[in-house]
Amino acid sequence: MLDIRVIRDNPTAVQDRLKTRGGEHWQLVAEVVACDESRRSAETAKQQLQNSRKSISKEIGALKAKGADTSAIEAQVRAINEQITTLDAEAEAASVRQTGLLLNLPNLPHAACPLGTDESANPVVREWGTQPAIDHPQDHVELATALGLIDWDAAIRIAGAGFAVYRGSGARLERALLNFLLDTQLANGYEEVNVPHLVKRECMEGTGQLPKFEADMYGTEPAVSDGRNTLFLAPTAEVPVTNLYRDTLLTEAALPVKLVAYTPCFRREAGAAGRDNKGIIRMHQFDKVELVQIVHPDTGLEVLEQLTGHAESILRNLGLHYRVIELCTGEVGQSAAKTYDLEVWAPGHGKYLEVSSCSCFGDYQARRMKLRFKDRAGKNRFPHTLNGSGTALPRLYAALLEQCQQPDGSIRIPEALVPYFGATSITVPDPGGK
Repeated sequence: MLDIRVIRDNPTAVQDRLKTRGGEHWQLVAEVVACDESRRSAETAKQQLQNSRKSISKEIGALKAKGADTSAIEAQVRAINEQITTLDAEAEAASVRQTGLLLNLPNLPHAACPLGTDESANPVVREWGTQPAIDHPQDHVELATALGLIDWDAAIRIAGAGFAVYRGSGARLERALLNFLLDTQLANGYEEVNVPHLVKRECMEGTGQLPKFEADMYGTEPAVSDGRNTLFLAPTAEVPVTNLYRDTLLTEAALPVKLVAYTPCFRREAGAAGRDNKGIIRMHQFDKVELVQIVHPDTGLEVLEQLTGHAESILRNLGLHYRVIELCTGEVGQSAAKTYDLEVWAPGHGKYLEVSSCSCFGDYQARRMKLRFKDRAGKNRFPHTLNGSGTALPRLYAALLEQCQQPDGSIRIPEALVPYFGATSITVPDPGGK
């Protein structure tokens, strides 16, 4: 959530920065300012009436002490009370409207973000490794099917399209990757947490998934009054992990907070029509390891570079060729101020696949969650929050199969993963996958 003081002090600058995102959200700024003025005007008038009521009440007391008739002046107090009630309602209505508008306003892209409206304006920051030379590369669907690693037909019978059943060596490979991802981030200084996979509506609002992305979420338990869902399957571990500190006052000494968690993630992908849905590239349920940091506001962008490096360490340790993309203003997510995407090469697809998105949110999420810290001067301040996939499993899994495929159809297991998987390769169709 944007700081209302920033909007109030310079609404034009806020509008100009939001315009760089594209769309019409910048037009909400004028409504926010109007609601803010209405609320403040009603509260100021209410305070003035309360002061008048206080003075008149003292006057009533003095008159009664003299035995004078106070009926007329008491009528004034009753009229003031009615006015205060009206102003209370006006202020509350303006406040509710203002909060709703603020929840729909995206974050301001950082001034350092490249300007642009679509992915063509996303610069490549760096690349690591080289594309493996593979004659006639197969994609992960062909490889997984031939080796009996994934059973898509079984998944469709159970849950429909957008799901997968990993079997035999395929299931063992995913488990090996999860443990490898977690251990790598523990070595990078993160604390592992295991969190609920269901989250409250206010938690989804806190990290910015709601209200914008509700159509993509799996909601449960609709409220009786307004029909909105009150509980959701977590779309990413970012939601429950960051909300561990919801409505919390931390000490400055407690910063930075560094957390890592594995969770399954659930998304309807309602807006994904026409996008690449082949195999396990875009799933309704998928596994992911997420990195979350809560840091001092002076260090947010510096930590983003570190966190991105922690996500990159996964790909480097696995020896997978990848590149880092910086998102332009039109591509950066609703809640983010600055974002890097990690894209790993998938030779069977002939393109790069995003496996991680690392973002600094500034104080945008902290304000929504009422997460604060007390600085050394005793002042309550909002920290900066960051997160990044470390990484999402399906595309990492697909890219690993495709980059590590061998001429005989087997899959070479990267050296760093061998202790977790228990073998150096997957060589024959797994009977468990048939």
